[in-house]
Amino acid sequence: MAESAALDPAYRPNRPLRRVMQFLARLALRGLMDLEIEGKENFPKSGPLIMVGNHFSFLDPVAFVSLAPWPLDFVGGAVTPHAPGIVRFIPRLWGYLPVYRGTGSTYALKEARKILNKGGVLGIFPEGGSWAQILRPARPGAALLTAQTGAPILPVGLTGLPKVFPALRNLKRAEVKFRIGKPFGPFKIFGSRYEQRRQLDEIGHEIMKKIADLIPPEEGGLYSNDPQVREAAKGSEFYPWEGLREGEDNDKYPAA
Repeated sequence: MAESAALDPAYRPNRPLRRVMQFLARLALRGLMDLEIEGKENFPKSGPLIMVGNHFSFLDPVAFVSLAPWPLDFVGGAVTPHAPGIVRFIPRLWGYLPVYRGTGSTYALKEARKILNKGGVLGIFPEGGSWAQILRPARPGAALLTAQTGAPILPVGLTGLPKVFPALRNLKRAEVKFRIGKPFGPFKIFGSRYEQRRQLDEIGHEIMKKIADLIPPEEGGLYSNDPQVREAAKGSEFYPWEGLREGEDNDKYPAA
C-alpha cells in the first residue's frame, strides 16, 4: 500500500497562477458575451463545497472559475475531445484531478476527498461529458464525494455558452446566463454495496433535478418540468461509454 501511494503523482496546483487565470477568465467572459449572473448570494463563505452544473460546452469550467469567489479544484475527464485543440492546455495549466473512464479513478477520488476534508471547494460536471445539449443522468462521483465527506452541494445552471463562438463569428455577442442555486445536502449512504449504488443513483437524480431548475425547461432532458421534453429525452439516460475503459477503440463514440 505504501509503495503504491509513493507512485501517485503529486497534486500541487500553482495557486498564484490560478488567481491570475481567474481574473483573466472573468475579464474574457465579460468581454465576449452579454452575461447575466443570478444568485451570487447563495455562495457560502467557505468550503467544504461541491459545485456542480450542466455540461453543454467546453467553456463550462471557465464559467465555474469566473463565478467562484475562490480558486477551486476540479475533477474532470482525462480526455477532452470536445474542446478545441488550441485551448486544451488551459486545464493542465490550471491543474485538475483527471478521471480515466472505466478505471474507478481511485487517485482522483482520494485527492478530491482530501481537498473537501480540508474545507476546499471542488468543481464537478456530474454528467461525465459534454456530448449533448440536454441534461443527462449523473455519474456517481459527485454523489459519492458528498456522502463520504459531508460536503454540501451547490447547483449552477449555465445557459447560452454553446452559442458564444457562433455569435462571435457573426460579430455578435451571445446572451448568456449563469444561475446559482441554494446549497443542499449532504447525503449519507448505507447498507450493502448494491444498496449503496442505488442510493448514489438517487442522489445523482436529485443533483440533476436541482440543476434542471436553473436552466430553461427545453434543456432539462429527463429532469425538465415539461412532460414533452421528458418524453423526447427518453434514451438519453444511457451512458454511451458504459463498460469501456479510457483508450479503448470505439467506432461509435469518441472518448468522453
